[in-house]
Amino acid sequence: MTETLGLRERKKRQTRSLISDVASGLFVQRGFDNITVAEVAEAAGVSAKTVFNYFPRKEDLFLDRYPEAVELVTRAVRERAEGETPVAALRRLFLGMLRDGHPLGGIAPGYEVFWQVILDSPALRARARELVEEFEGVIAGLFAEAAGSDPGDPAPRFAAALVVAAYRAVYITSIDRIRAGDPMQDVIADRAVQLDRALRAVEHAIAAF
Repeated sequence: MTETLGLRERKKRQTRSLISDVASGLFVQRGFDNITVAEVAEAAGVSAKTVFNYFPRKEDLFLDRYPEAVELVTRAVRERAEGETPVAALRRLFLGMLRDGHPLGGIAPGYEVFWQVILDSPALRARARELVEEFEGVIAGLFAEAAGSDPGDPAPRFAAALVVAAYRAVYITSIDRIRAGDPMQDVIADRAVQLDRALRAVEHAIAAF
């Protein structure tokens, strides 16, 4: 039974990855708003219903790594070392992903194309903003859980907002530099320093709050 479930789960992940990869290729070639879900389904060799089973919204075909991001931050906070603060755990996670070139690290060769697809589509930009808000809520929940906070305590939401704002500020600065033609390796090196500094500042601000 366990092997059967394991095989089924692997097949589901493979199908999800296939659909997302095919969709991303089409969006890059022709633009997000110029491709329909039906065209994605046909190119991937599945039905439109199957596409929606994996991706309830068309925008999530391109922004498909959000569930993985939630999983990573959840594990980082819940499995942090004894004495490590939740913000420190996230700082370690974010810097590690950047160092390892993880797709969710935010900066890597070829990302200019990814950003351009988003910038060219109002629908994708709107969905990206929604996901940022959802992500902030996830982090706030993790912080509240870690602190054992009362439901009405604003501190976890305050802390989460600072973390997201700090990460976003550094991220946008990196994007602007790359789009301006700065060498990728220079941007990555500076991003690590800025991200570390920003999140340490957040940690101090939270402690003061």
